[in-house]
Amino acid sequence: MFIETDVTPNPATLKFLPGREVLGQGSADFDTAEAAGASPLAAALFALPGVTRVFLGGDFVSVTSDDPGAWPSLKPQVLGAIMEHYLSGRPVMDSAQDAAAEDVDPADREIADQIKELLDMRVRPAVAGDGGDIVFRGFRDGVVSLHMQGACSGCPSSTATLKMGIENLLRHYVPEVKSVQQVMA
Repeated sequence: MFIETDVTPNPATLKFLPGREVLGQGSADFDTAEAAGASPLAAALFALPGVTRVFLGGDFVSVTSDDPGAWPSLKPQVLGAIMEHYLSGRPVMDSAQDAAAEDVDPADREIADQIKELLDMRVRPAVAGDGGDIVFRGFRDGVVSLHMQGACSGCPSSTATLKMGIENLLRHYVPEVKSVQQVMA
């Protein structure tokens, strides 16, 4: 098994591509070892010293370290844990994750669907390329609420991505959008 490794804009996070499906559809973001209980893969990664976040995407795993300078010694351990997981035949997730509720005014459902389609087609693929994900959480009074996951969570350039990139894109295609805000979980 060959696992590619890629850097992300977040110096504390590396992206690992095992060459096979991780989650397929959707994503899962774990910011504590306790939260990773639903995923044998994430739990194995949290067992490594210095791992502070694990993000599972469609075909990649992003791992965040508490010390970006520790990657020379941590990277081989992460590669070993991912390889061992896939060779064991265990599932990536033991159970389905509950989707967070969206906060959308029923009168704005059509606009929210346009926003989600733009995010899915134009934003999420680019963000996944950087080892993260952006999830729609709501639309009220012209404000789009988004949750940043994986390498995007805590990334120094995430505010610029959110405001200058995503907000401008959404305002251009959906005139009802006034601003974009980041929400936690």
